[in-house]
Amino acid sequence: MTAPESCSGEDTSVTEPRLRRLPVTIAAVAVVLGGGTLGYWLLGLGPLAALYQTVMTVSTVGFREDFRITAASEIFTIVLVLAGVGTVLYGFSVLLETLIEGQLSDLVGRRRMDRRIEQLHDHVVLCGWGRIGRAVARNLMAAGQPLVVVDMDPARLAGLDIPHVVGDATEDAVLRRAGIDRARGLAAVTSSDATNVYLSLSGRSLAPGLFIVARARLADSEPKLLRAGADRVINPQAIGGARAAAFLLQPHVAEFVDVVVHGLDVEYRLAEVTVAETSPFAGKTVRDAHIRDASGALVLAVRRADGRFVTNPDPASVISPGEVLIAIGTSDQLAALERMAALDG
Repeated sequence: MTAPESCSGEDTSVTEPRLRRLPVTIAAVAVVLGGGTLGYWLLGLGPLAALYQTVMTVSTVGFREDFRITAASEIFTIVLVLAGVGTVLYGFSVLLETLIEGQLSDLVGRRRMDRRIEQLHDHVVLCGWGRIGRAVARNLMAAGQPLVVVDMDPARLAGLDIPHVVGDATEDAVLRRAGIDRARGLAAVTSSDATNVYLSLSGRSLAPGLFIVARARLADSEPKLLRAGADRVINPQAIGGARAAAFLLQPHVAEFVDVVVHGLDVEYRLAEVTVAETSPFAGKTVRDAHIRDASGALVLAVRRADGRFVTNPDPASVISPGEVLIAIGTSDQLAALERMAALDG
């Protein structure tokens, strides 16, 4: 399958080879200088004089007057001039080009960014830095969730303090640079459904346990994204329409849900908590678990292992390991509930 054409801006394939040429060019110049120094030293010059003679020769400045000319030295100098002058001039041109275009600074900055990304674990890889991507990032950062942004357009990411990678996210190497193998989730929110399908396929193949959320612009793309490996598919147009209708029909309910789910300065929040096998809740009924007494949080629903939501669960229903509790409470209450749900015994 061929990766779809990216729609997120300028390709960096031109600058990448230039950066890769720099260490190779420096190594070639070092070989020329080292080889020339060794050759003149074998021809009778001291180490410093041999280096001096090499630099004078390859820079086309001149030849030492007190150097005894022999047939061997003439042949060696001819070879050094033919092989070395071009190499050194090319090396200076690459270095000058790199410095002028600021690529050396970019390389240092990218190395620093790569080190930041290497330290991340359980982060979210966010592919696409458009309006949807920025909105996703704001909500993730508000919740304290670390993330890495991937986008092809360096202008979009210029000055961004969030860990980021400039590159085509449909390439496995770029996703690996973003730490896909250590991530907890992937958000494929580019403006192209084809790209998001490919990202879902790539993410699922590189990290089978990854939770993938993909954006769909067209309704027809939603089943394709699910088949490609996405766990959830969002359609911004459909979500926007549903919210608009909810505000028109039940504005207070819609606003309350919106504030509880997304608000940053509210007392009560909604949260999901997974029940571990070792939790004291596991195997008990909702009544016997005494969740409200133990944590103060109120369980609104339980998601069963088969994916069904049971709202306002019956007090006699049993809580099984692996099920997800949907609860409302303060930050402290929800934190206490999460600790107990994961508690050992």
